[in-house]
Amino acid sequence: MKDDDNGTAPGPAHDGCGTPGASPTGPARRPAAPGPAAPRPGRPAAPAAHTAHAAPGTGARTQGADADAYGRGGAGTALGAGTGGRTHGGRRGTGRLRGWGGVAAMAVACGLTAALTLVPLSRGDIGPARVSGAGSVLPAKADTCRDPEASLPPSTTDGPAVAAIKARGKLIVGVDQNSYRWGYRDPATGRLEGFDIDLARAIAQDLLGSRDAVIFRAIPTNQRIAALENGTVDLVVRTMTINCKRIRQVAFSTAYFQAGQQVLAPEDSPVTGYDSSLKGKRVCSAEGSTAYEALERQSFGAVFRDRHEDSPQDEDVHTVPNQLDCLVRLQMGEVDAVVTDNALAAGQAAQDPAVTLKGRPFTTEYYGVAAKLGNDDLVRRVNQVLVDYRKGPWTKAYDRWLRTVLPGISGPPAPKYRTN
Repeated sequence: MKDDDNGTAPGPAHDGCGTPGASPTGPARRPAAPGPAAPRPGRPAAPAAHTAHAAPGTGARTQGADADAYGRGGAGTALGAGTGGRTHGGRRGTGRLRGWGGVAAMAVACGLTAALTLVPLSRGDIGPARVSGAGSVLPAKADTCRDPEASLPPSTTDGPAVAAIKARGKLIVGVDQNSYRWGYRDPATGRLEGFDIDLARAIAQDLLGSRDAVIFRAIPTNQRIAALENGTVDLVVRTMTINCKRIRQVAFSTAYFQAGQQVLAPEDSPVTGYDSSLKGKRVCSAEGSTAYEALERQSFGAVFRDRHEDSPQDEDVHTVPNQLDCLVRLQMGEVDAVVTDNALAAGQAAQDPAVTLKGRPFTTEYYGVAAKLGNDDLVRRVNQVLVDYRKGPWTKAYDRWLRTVLPGISGPPAPKYRTN
């Protein structure tokens, strides 16, 4: 497999479909999600109308990318789903576009272009979001473990995992390329940018002496753990919540950001938050996400599973590979609300004036850098990087990427270390 690194690889000539990624200058553009999912055996491909100029799944390379798209791609892109207008019946439809021109029509053509031209790889300033209503409280952690955020004490000692990275000369990191301000492609440069990307580059700087000594691989939400287990990536830096279930599957660093689950819905929706107003509503979440786990525990009568969930015929409407696909489903009128991390939802709400955060965050969750179980030396080294990162670079990255979206955060979470 040939990898592109650090945003320097040129892409193909412009094909009239625009540039993937969100505009850093405001809400006139939105970040592109991975394109139509390559069908599982027996499964039809996602409709082309839900995507624009982004890589198909199953490891297709994005145009002008510095990242490999790993695993099954998302169902669509917010950039291509310009059907954010409202019908007289109160549901979104294609009859009237809301502020996005003829983007939906372009999405069809660009989706077809992407499907024909992209080469598959082997698998191996937006303001504060509006808030309304009130939410209920749900614990983010199960009662089966204590302090899942507690990680190994920091160390600079090299072990086998660190030695292998140094021998290779590149750090391979699984990231998102669809979350504005976290991990997204700058349309002007083609480089991946965002809060998580800055942290990944800081780790590369510490391990290898260069912020550019990193290979980014774009992976869907539901492939983060698999990418670590099969060695496709060394680390995942992708708004990944630390919890009791996941610490049995991957090894986490100390927490570098605090977030919480929240509901995203149209501004004029009767949904008021994570509460009984969801009864009978169609709700979207990402496969393998803590949002989906929350809905499994308490759905309030919402419809949140696809009819053929976890089968080759899975429709990928209520549960999707990438969280941004939920915004597309919401814009297309296929679901009524989205449940996701407020850190991600706030950016989406600020980009799309038709949607808003509802209620309050109903969990407290912490993001960590994930490594393969057993790579203790790498986890300790990342924790050492975070010791220094919290002293200044964290605030610099927050000011650059997140302060306008999530104001009022005074600093990173304090680290917790294991004592045994």
